[in-house]
Amino acid sequence: MIDNDVSQTIASLAGGLGAIVAFMAFGLTLAQRQKKLTVVDTLWGLGFILVALVSAVISLGGDGDRALPWILLAMVTVWGGRLAWHLHRRNSQAAEDPRYKDLAEADGRPFAQVALMRVFLPQGVAMFLVATPLMVGGNNTEISVPLLVLGLLVWLLGFLFESVGDAQLAQFKKDPDNQGKIMDQGLWRYTRHPNYFGDACVWTGIWVVVAGSLPGLITVISPIAMTIFLTRVTGASLNEKGMKKTKPGYDDYVRRTSGFIPLPPRG
Repeated sequence: MIDNDVSQTIASLAGGLGAIVAFMAFGLTLAQRQKKLTVVDTLWGLGFILVALVSAVISLGGDGDRALPWILLAMVTVWGGRLAWHLHRRNSQAAEDPRYKDLAEADGRPFAQVALMRVFLPQGVAMFLVATPLMVGGNNTEISVPLLVLGLLVWLLGFLFESVGDAQLAQFKKDPDNQGKIMDQGLWRYTRHPNYFGDACVWTGIWVVVAGSLPGLITVISPIAMTIFLTRVTGASLNEKGMKKTKPGYDDYVRRTSGFIPLPPRG
């Protein structure tokens, strides 16, 4: 239905890759100065905004729909900006995240090598895969209105799940009486990771918006990679490993609560 100009797509992919490499190099330098790997969490959302902006500018030289790249930029900016601000407020004055601390200590190599090989390089690769709809789909020659509406609805569901889940957890942690307790209220009653589920929906929605072309359709690797990254790599798996060590009763919470997709509690 919709064709992409091959040379324009290659230019967008090259520009996006260059932006990611430069941004991750900046993040690595910042982490080394602060001796803190947690800074990558704040940079994660901002990196996608940069890729979307670079891709939108490059798209001006092609024959693609003029509005679509900027719609994608707006979707990513709202998501990435909120996420970056939330994580910055949470992490800026806190000690190193236990997940990254354990990673650095267990590796045994110098901090700079751990930061590069175990954090920034893998996250740079993940960012490139996840950002493919921004780089490829932004060159679609026209917008599919049904896919745009569906994609925006899926994106909105994900954005609400992530932002509401984060707000509920932050409010829970503010109460001194909840120290050491497990958050199992609100959205956290139905999934152990509403924020991660929301992230996956956000990128599924972005992919749906661009899926009206064959190249855009192929970028389904984006929500797949994001979901794997969140559930199997540095997201839920590392988080739950730490929670089981520090939160009494967490195994029972795991037993009764869905790990990812929101479902009614068991038992």
